[in-house]
Amino acid sequence: MARLATGDADDAHDIVQDAMLTLVRSYASRGEQEWGPLFHTILQSRITDWHRRNKVRNRLRVWFGKRDEDDEDDPLQNIADGRSPDPPTQMKDKQAMAALETAIHTLPARQQQAFLLRVWEGLDVAQTARAMSCSEGSVKTHYSRAVHALREQLEDHL
Repeated sequence: MARLATGDADDAHDIVQDAMLTLVRSYASRGEQEWGPLFHTILQSRITDWHRRNKVRNRLRVWFGKRDEDDEDDPLQNIADGRSPDPPTQMKDKQAMAALETAIHTLPARQQQAFLLRVWEGLDVAQTARAMSCSEGSVKTHYSRAVHALREQLEDHL
């Protein structure tokens, strides 16, 4: 979920690690049933903070004319995976996943959160509402709008 929200695996790992540490430090005494929604609330907060910091950083990069140093391709990603069934199927799956990630990034933040918490993380409506700090009706509305928007955008892949 953090990787989809940030688009960067390293930043996502840092965000998840920070959210887990915060959960342990601040809420270890709470009941186990509360940990999931609490973790996702903290995670959403960290993702929102990351977007804010990134926005400021990008303004500064444009101002100073600097590029991101991580633009180079990772050579390990070009190594063939011997476990995949065949290249055409692998390519089709990769394209569908890329289209889904792109479509998720186009959703407004609240719709993106509701969709990822419900589908990716498997939370129910009540847990998602607690994680997003909103009502269950609001979760249903955001989730429904997200699903409709994704269906329209991914029509070619259905």
